[in-house]
Amino acid sequence: MMRYSLRGPRRASALLATAVALATVAACSNDSPSGPAGPTTTAAPTSTPPPSPSPTPSPTPTPSKKHPLSSAPRTVPAVRAHEAARGPGWKPAPTGGVVIAAGSEALADEGQLLAGELGVPYRGAAAAGPGDVELALGGTGAPESYTLTVTGGRVRIAGPDEAGVFYGTRTLKQSVKATGAMPEGTVTDRPAKPQRGLMVDIARKYFTAAWLEDRIREMSDLKLNQLGLHFSDDQGFRIESDSHPEVVSAQHLTKAEVRRILALAASRHVTVIPEIDSPGHLGAVIAAHPGLQLVSASGRTPRGTVDISNPESARIVDELLREYTRLFPGAYWHLGADEYVALMSKNPEASYPKLARAAVAKYGPSGRVQDLATGWLNDRAAVVRPTGKTLKAWNDGFFTGGVVAPDKDIEVEYWTGREIGARLPVSYLSEGRKVVNLNDDYLYYILGEPNRFPYPTGRRIYEQWTPRVLRGSTPVPARYDPQILGGRLAVWCDLSRAQTQDQVAAGIRLPLAALAQKVWDPAPPTLSWADFRVLAAKVR
Repeated sequence: MMRYSLRGPRRASALLATAVALATVAACSNDSPSGPAGPTTTAAPTSTPPPSPSPTPSPTPTPSKKHPLSSAPRTVPAVRAHEAARGPGWKPAPTGGVVIAAGSEALADEGQLLAGELGVPYRGAAAAGPGDVELALGGTGAPESYTLTVTGGRVRIAGPDEAGVFYGTRTLKQSVKATGAMPEGTVTDRPAKPQRGLMVDIARKYFTAAWLEDRIREMSDLKLNQLGLHFSDDQGFRIESDSHPEVVSAQHLTKAEVRRILALAASRHVTVIPEIDSPGHLGAVIAAHPGLQLVSASGRTPRGTVDISNPESARIVDELLREYTRLFPGAYWHLGADEYVALMSKNPEASYPKLARAAVAKYGPSGRVQDLATGWLNDRAAVVRPTGKTLKAWNDGFFTGGVVAPDKDIEVEYWTGREIGARLPVSYLSEGRKVVNLNDDYLYYILGEPNRFPYPTGRRIYEQWTPRVLRGSTPVPARYDPQILGGRLAVWCDLSRAQTQDQVAAGIRLPLAALAQKVWDPAPPTLSWADFRVLAAKVR
């Protein structure tokens, strides 16, 4: 912040006396009183006028003893740009309220929410008056961007879409929570990455609808916009099903609860991303349909692994996909595709000869088990694609060098480099694929910390991680940054009883806040970790 002196240049005492005398003459000639009650007097003019003092530069903006130059609001994530100004800023007051600009009636939900949070009236479509907050749609900025202006005792939040205006209301809410006010000036803000969020494994551990709703509220205040729900795995299938009720666990979310979650998420501009992982991690389905189980040459039955050469496996999974794509209206669907055990053996063709024969029958003499698995992924993508959803799969479900290649429109969710034959992130990016960062070294919160997976810390994410750090701690070259769409923190419940759901919420609070900062703006943060941690607690 620039600092301005209110003191002019120094002069000799003689010149100062002369200037005082001249001021007295001028005052008397204009019939101005010399003092509160004193009589007017006339001073004799001097014969020689004093030299004119050197002009004092006029600082910009004009200094004010009452209002110093403002500083940026205190928020998580920090705003990208703030144009400082001089003024009192804005505080909630009973005389002010929240109004909606003409033609912006779609912002009624955002306005009502903000008014309730600030404790001021909501007046709907009305002209902004003294002390008001006005929400408006308009402009040509990037998606999810907004401009927040504080001047003349009013606040105006405008953006090209509802999400951007909503994020502007989060900035206002957080600033008021942190300092009691929103500083004078103009915030111009937008996210660096379009995909920002949290994934929760609700298959291995049951989480209540209320818990998930609380996470949506927490995420949206941090300007995070995606909640992944991994709801099918070996230990459980956690959402009510009409097509296959036999696969559903005793503890599960009803469809009514899911719709309530989805409604809240939509109101907070959070997209829910469902995942039915296949062809591995299907133990709950296999428990109800044991004939789908894959069997090795030695008679081994790897847990959760369906026989992808069996048409019945595809039929049941596709019926589930069709049912749940109707339940979830969001723009994304996660196909899973990770850790298919048949491909984790040293020689898949020898270990699983039935799959090897099926691959040759379908793809010719060069067909391998990896081609059969890739064909499975593409076939499941074909089931979901007519819904218009963007498709996702884990990075270890993408293989090179086979007869069949994964469909180009499937986004890579990069989580690990630990699998057999691990591919570096650049190998996906160099193919032109779009990637989302779930780096297991930084962003995996695995209950019980198995397999040397310590709980992630907010500090490590805040100080070391960026979306370009896809594997380990080394960022990929900057030229690939546009292909990296963002990142999510992932909660996995391998040892489901290691923590209660309340302990999970407490454990991910700071990692989630740190992630929010780095996907909104990956540049080195201005606050120290200690200061950020204090601020994150204030704005909750």
